[in-house]
Amino acid sequence: MKPSPVADFMGPTHTTRRGFLELCAGGLGAAALAPLRAGACLLDDSNGVLGERGLHHAARAKRVIMLHMAGSPSQLDLFDEKPKLTALHGKEIPPEFIENERFAFIKGTPRILASPYTFARHGESGANISELLPHTAAIADKLTIVRSMVTQEFNHAPAQIFLSTGSSVIGRPSLGAWLSYGLGTECPDLPAFVVMLSGQYSPSGGASCWGGGFLPTMHQGVRFRGQGDPVLFLSNPAGIDRDCRRRTLDTLAKLNQKRLEEVGDPEIKTRMAQYELSYRMQASVPKLADLTGESQETLDLYGVNPGEASFARNALLARRLSERGVRMVHLYHWGWDSHGTNADDDIITSLPLRCQETDRAAAALVTDLERRGLLDETIVVWGGEFGRTPMNEKRDNSTFLGRDHHPHAFTIWIAGGGFQPGLNHGATDELGYFVVEDPLNFHDLHATLLHQLGIDHERLTFFHQGRDFRLTDVEGQVMRSLLS
Repeated sequence: MKPSPVADFMGPTHTTRRGFLELCAGGLGAAALAPLRAGACLLDDSNGVLGERGLHHAARAKRVIMLHMAGSPSQLDLFDEKPKLTALHGKEIPPEFIENERFAFIKGTPRILASPYTFARHGESGANISELLPHTAAIADKLTIVRSMVTQEFNHAPAQIFLSTGSSVIGRPSLGAWLSYGLGTECPDLPAFVVMLSGQYSPSGGASCWGGGFLPTMHQGVRFRGQGDPVLFLSNPAGIDRDCRRRTLDTLAKLNQKRLEEVGDPEIKTRMAQYELSYRMQASVPKLADLTGESQETLDLYGVNPGEASFARNALLARRLSERGVRMVHLYHWGWDSHGTNADDDIITSLPLRCQETDRAAAALVTDLERRGLLDETIVVWGGEFGRTPMNEKRDNSTFLGRDHHPHAFTIWIAGGGFQPGLNHGATDELGYFVVEDPLNFHDLHATLLHQLGIDHERLTFFHQGRDFRLTDVEGQVMRSLLS
């Protein structure tokens, strides 16, 4: 009997797990790999598994743009005005609010902190919005404002991962990865899922926020950078032209195909698809990132300064990606963690700066999508991973004003894609501490987004470790009250 190449390499008494499964290809090893091999045939298709089988129901939208204000903006200073905070400013919060409560940083009995900003009603919807967001206020009638969001996490990394993946446990697929898996991309020359970062730091949850988890790696988010090559190693090295790159990939594809036929590992097929996508991106991405074709009026609308990395530039690129058919674009802008330990993280100096960096561009994105006829089929979501407390954090007796992490109540807004414009949804108590009307969690948000994209969140699943997994796990309800 001819010895296995793996066994021959490792010696007669050693083998690898992969080698063992190869040797058992006619028995248990093949049985274990069969579901993966069957799935790989579907997952290589750019139309996604639902492109093969058909959507669960008619879709109202085709794509999602997530504007993640990483660090979590203060809803009490932007969207949820509370006159009672002004009346009680400086007084200790009633003990019944914080009984058995855990805070990230607050110690002892904290004192109420009124918002230093004025609010006004805007549009026919009468949306109550802070003076810090004049551009968002101008599009109030295009927004679905949800003031009743809740989450189960109160630290940044797990909360960001929970927002992105539906689980605070690292290793689950992100929303964008699920959309790539289910729907694929409308553009074969670009990834189905693109991520862009701005602000001083990356999100605390890191790449786990846009990972593919246990889905084939082709579905994970591809990060576009703000300066230099939009994607790392996009340009060919010196001495390598496009024809040479093509010949190299053709040779590599033959070797990978041979190995695929030998072992049937679905990740080999994924890798082959990624190599080909990368080759096409060498031609498509530079054109995408070149903003010289945009009018000065459009650049001014977003507040883009050519050549400068910014949230505004990323928002404009998000529109360009969406109109080319990219399924999901996730923007992260760090800096909203307003604890009040110094001027760089307080609500007097830092919070207005974050609003100035993002307000114009976020509103411009909605306006630009609408005037190009794309808003009806594109869902834009703005928000953070949790909210901020109605009390001053006053860490180490700081004299700066700030608010601690708060999972019990915060605000997001949604525009386009069949969501009801001009809707003010949900309410909090007189201090803004707890939701008292129409609570909404991230499982509900995910279920509703998938619904608008033609997907039943209970039926888009992937078999892993002995059971079917889904984005919403065992929770989530479609919030039809948010929809047109």
